[in-house]
Formats: sequence, C-alpha cells, structure tokens
Amino acid sequence: MMMEDIVTVFPAVTILRNEPLAHYTHTKTGGPADFLAFPTNIQETKSLLAYANQEKLPVTVVGNASNLIVRDGGIRGLVMILTKMNHITTDGQTVTAESGAALIEATKVAQAHSLTGFEFAAGIPGSVGGAIFMNAGAYGGEISEVAISAEVLTPEGEIRTLNQKELDFGYRHSSVQDYHDIILTATFALTPGDGKAIQAKMDDLNARRAAKQPLDLPSCGSVFKRPKGHYTGQLIQEAGLQGLKWGGAQVSTKHAGFIVNIDHATATDYLELIHHIQAVILKEDNVQLETEVRIIGEEPTAK
Repeated sequence: MMMEDIVTVFPAVTILRNEPLAHYTHTKTGGPADFLAFPTNIQETKSLLAYANQEKLPVTVVGNASNLIVRDGGIRGLVMILTKMNHITTDGQTVTAESGAALIEATKVAQAHSLTGFEFAAGIPGSVGGAIFMNAGAYGGEISEVAISAEVLTPEGEIRTLNQKELDFGYRHSSVQDYHDIILTATFALTPGDGKAIQAKMDDLNARRAAKQPLDLPSCGSVFKRPKGHYTGQLIQEAGLQGLKWGGAQVSTKHAGFIVNIDHATATDYLELIHHIQAVILKEDNVQLETEVRIIGEEPTAK
C-alpha cells in the first residue's frame, strides 16, 4: 500500500495534501505539510499513527500552533492538528479536557463551575495539549501546579496515563518532550471558589496582557525563556533591538520579548531575527538566550 493512499484509507478524516502550515500557525508563516490530518477523536488519532508507523511515515503533532515556528521548507510525512479533539468535562473539583481544546476554554469551564486555580491561564492562547507539553505558565502560575495526569499515545501506539510525577514538569518542559508521546487528554485538579471573584481575576489578567502584549499582530508569543537573573524584554530593549525589522518580522514595539509579523514575514525572517538577537545579547551581556518557542520543520531548498 502506497503512503499516498492515506487520504483514501481514512475517508472520515479531513486530510489535506501539501498544505501550507502558514494557514494555521499564529505567526502566519511556515511551509507545507506533505499530509495534514485533523482527527476528531482518540481512535482516529491512534489509527493514523498506526498507519504512519506501518508505512514508515514521520509523524508530527501540532496543537493550536501558537508557540510554534514551522520552517519554510515545511514538514515531511504526516502532520496531525488535534484542535477538533476539544471536549471539556468536569467532575467535582477536576476538569478534564481533550488535548486540542483551547486552554482559554478550559479556564472558562472552570470559572463556570466556580473552580479556582486556573485563572493564570485565562489568556494563554495555546491548546491543552500544548500547555502540558510546554508546561505553559503566566502571571506566576504554571500548568504543573494544576495538572494531575495526562492520557498519552506513545510512539509505538500504546495508550498510557501519566501521573504528575511521570510528567516530570520543569520550566517550559515535560517528559512528553523527551518521549515524543501524543497528548490525548489532561486532567486538572482545582479548588472550590467564588465564580464572580474568579471571573474578576481572569478579567484583570487579560486586561494586563492586552495592555502589555501585541495581541493585534501575528506572533508566536514569548520567543525566549527567561534567563536567570534577567528579564528578556529588558535585555533586548537595552541592546537597542526593540523595533528592529528583519524582512517582514519585527521585534515588537509594545513588548520586546515578542516578534511580530508586520509584512508577510517568512519563518526564515523570524529565525534569522532570533539568531541575531541571541548573538547581540550574548556579545553585550554574556547571556545565552534560549528559545521558548518550538521550532520544527525543514529548511527551504535553495533556489
């Protein structure tokens, strides 16, 4: 069976050929995926992985593509975007969400059930799966503080439930990154609270986010991890790099820790600007900035 048959093997699944990933990333950049699939449930995801393994087709899983740069050469093999797997349920003081659910929606469900502890994530634009993968955080909170388990699909096709210890959370890290598992669902343990007070806190954090971050322009969110003893945005500002344009990309004039797409930027524009910032900060401050954004895909072929 030829791997091109994947489209006909899974007639119930939306699968696109040679699809530009720029249509899905928050930067509006990125080359094509050979095959881009949108499974709607765990069984479809498991079947797609089994088929890809059988056909020796590389597999890449993408959540909401918010903290992601896909190189301009695109991604070979099968890419799965899980945003159609987005059910969220509650049980007492826990919220369980499928990995493609928007993290913001999970916080809204928590608020609707007067559950507190999730407010810090009210404005994080990623998916639940991406938040587990990256141990997303904001405003003093991290996913590791509320996530108690995640159901994952291993590269070999086995479904496992990982507890908090097995998820091995660290700063913008989880064990899922090391073992290349596909996150299927996540469960969060919260605390009973006052719904109005929870909403007020979420509103306050979202207002602060809107005041400080360039939410009106395409970006990949916070580009760099915070180096010990420093603030990334401050380092970039003091180096005179805020507002710097590189092709169609620019260091945000609103928040120097963000790079925005102001004029049909390419992923290459983003990556070259990132490397330039890293080189300047290393030279001027002797600080090695590490990327927080996930960078995947292939370099474009030379013309």
